[in-house]
Amino acid sequence: MTPTPGAALNLTGRQWRRLAWSVNRLRKQGHEIGEARKRLATYRAEWAIERRLARLAAGTGPIVVGPWLSEVGYEVLYWVPFVRWVQAQYSIHPSRFVVVTRGGAAAWYGDMGQRPVELFDLMTPAEFAARNTQRMAENRGTLKQFDISTMDRALLAQVHERLDLRESEWLHPSLLYGLFHQFWLGHRPPSFLERRTRYRRLTVPVMDLPPLPASYVAVKFYGAQSLPPTEPVRRMVQSIVRRLAERTDVVLLDTGLAFDDHEDFVVGAANRVHVVRDALVPRTNLAVQTAIIAGATAYVGTCGALAWLAPMLGVHT
Repeated sequence: MTPTPGAALNLTGRQWRRLAWSVNRLRKQGHEIGEARKRLATYRAEWAIERRLARLAAGTGPIVVGPWLSEVGYEVLYWVPFVRWVQAQYSIHPSRFVVVTRGGAAAWYGDMGQRPVELFDLMTPAEFAARNTQRMAENRGTLKQFDISTMDRALLAQVHERLDLRESEWLHPSLLYGLFHQFWLGHRPPSFLERRTRYRRLTVPVMDLPPLPASYVAVKFYGAQSLPPTEPVRRMVQSIVRRLAERTDVVLLDTGLAFDDHEDFVVGAANRVHVVRDALVPRTNLAVQTAIIAGATAYVGTCGALAWLAPMLGVHT
């Protein structure tokens, strides 16, 4: 029996639909294979970092930790707990750690290291700002330390010279950024972070502080993507501070120091509004701010940076 033209057309249509289904299926399988390869490459990169951590921990010599040149918020929220995990995970004695940071932030590391190095003992604040700006230009236009920069290497050499170290292992922040990158992109669950960090309440540095009220709220607002330095935002910040001062004393933590791309909002002193800028000198400004926040009844400010520090001092944010 000879098929009719209509039957031939129907047969051809079925064949095309099957062909289209097969092509789509192959495309989907190709995409799945591509994604699997990406995941495997990511896993391999993370495994390589953890093997590097094991190797640097295996010796007995000094381990330079840092230098931390990125945002304060990431240091508090990720770097310090990560370093604490590395020390505990690989049973590294504190005498091996040489913590390199700035502004007195070594206090955040507690007893993790016995030989801290303050960056502002190695360079002036102006030199730090200029070299960090140059580092950003070399590093994808970001402060984050995804790679080891020329500035990092120069500082490592200065630390060696200052402490008379012939050689050392190097726990550099790029290891943190490489290990947690997929977590920050949302491709890892919270448990991934929890297994590679150790959070605990921070020790308050003991130091001289400016005269402070008996009870106060610590306040620090700075420009950020979430709080752009526009005139309406500046007026809002002024209003928040005034309204807080109606209820309690307010201690402002704006420093007037320019170390990154976040500029402090400046609010002048007023009734029950206290400015401590003169006490916030470069070498100890983060330690002083830490001690002031620790004594506050609450902390109010831009999301980020010291907003992550306050809860680790037991202060409501």
